[in-house]
Formats: sequence, structure tokens, C-alpha cells
Amino acid sequence: MSALNIKKGSSSHSAYDLRDPHSEIAETHTLAVLVENEPGVLARVIGLFSGRGYNIDSLTVAEVDHTGHRSRITVVTRGTPSVIEQIKAQLGRLVPVYEVHDLTVEGPSVERELALFKVAGTGEKRIEALRLAEIFRANVVDSTLQSFVFEMTGTPAKIDAFAELMRPLGLADVARTGVAALARGV
Repeated sequence: MSALNIKKGSSSHSAYDLRDPHSEIAETHTLAVLVENEPGVLARVIGLFSGRGYNIDSLTVAEVDHTGHRSRITVVTRGTPSVIEQIKAQLGRLVPVYEVHDLTVEGPSVERELALFKVAGTGEKRIEALRLAEIFRANVVDSTLQSFVFEMTGTPAKIDAFAELMRPLGLADVARTGVAALARGV
């Protein structure tokens, strides 16, 4: 042990990353996985999670390099630090995987999600829903005499907060895209 009571070898990246890898506390991590864009790759990646009992909180996939035929899979998952390390190692061993990045530990990143909310209501509830939508910078993308459909982009926490406020005002349906994330800087 050092003078600061930090176990030797407790951090592989930075002196500021002092989390205990043997902790039993579950953490949420955002993983960016660059893969070959070919049939069956997504099924193999998802099969890795389901076969080992790992949960996926959010999943987005899109081709990011047309000429190189590469896609980016962004996965938000939860687990203890040792489970997260195991997930990253197992993803890295899959043949169609080029890179695996843990955006949660590699430094600052930008995470956004798109959501659509259908809110049904009349009278004061309708006015309150419009007022809250303005505060959250949600756009009205459809309107009828009985309902609105709001579109909002933001962090998952912002999306959750908006949904909770809309529930008593007549939230009828929600569609979410899942998290898209990029590391900040160069």
C-alpha cells in the first residue's frame, strides 16, 4: 500500500481513475464498438451479451463508413467493474470487431438520445404539457385536438425527467432511439 492507501495496480489508465476493479457495485458504461458491416455481426454481438446473462440498457447501430463497410454499435450496459472488463475483452475477441472503446472511462464524451412522446389531454393539462415542452426545448411534431407528439433530443436523464413530468399530464406513448455517443476532443 502507498501512503495514500491506494492499492498498487488499482488503475490502468490514470491516477484519477481510482475505482476498485473488484468492487461489487454495478456501474453503467457506454461502449462504442466498431465492427465489419456484414450480415450476422449484430446477432453475434448481442449473442455475447445474452449468452452470458449481461443486460443491455440501450443499443444503437448504424453504418459509419460506407466505403470501408464498417458500422458502429453503441451499447449501454451495467455491471461490476470486473464484469465490464470481461464484456470488453470478449467483444474484442469477436472476429468482425475492429475496436472496442469504453467511453465512460476513456475521458469526456457526448451522449444524446432522441425520443418521441405522445401526450393526450385537453384543457389545463394540454397547456401545461406545452409549457413544459418549451422549458425542455421539445418540439411539437404532430398535433391533433386530442394529443401532441413531442420530439426531444438530450441526455437519457433529460429524456427520463421529461417523461416523468408528462405522465400525470396524459403521457400515452414513448419511442426512444437509444444512446448515440462520441468521445470529446481529438
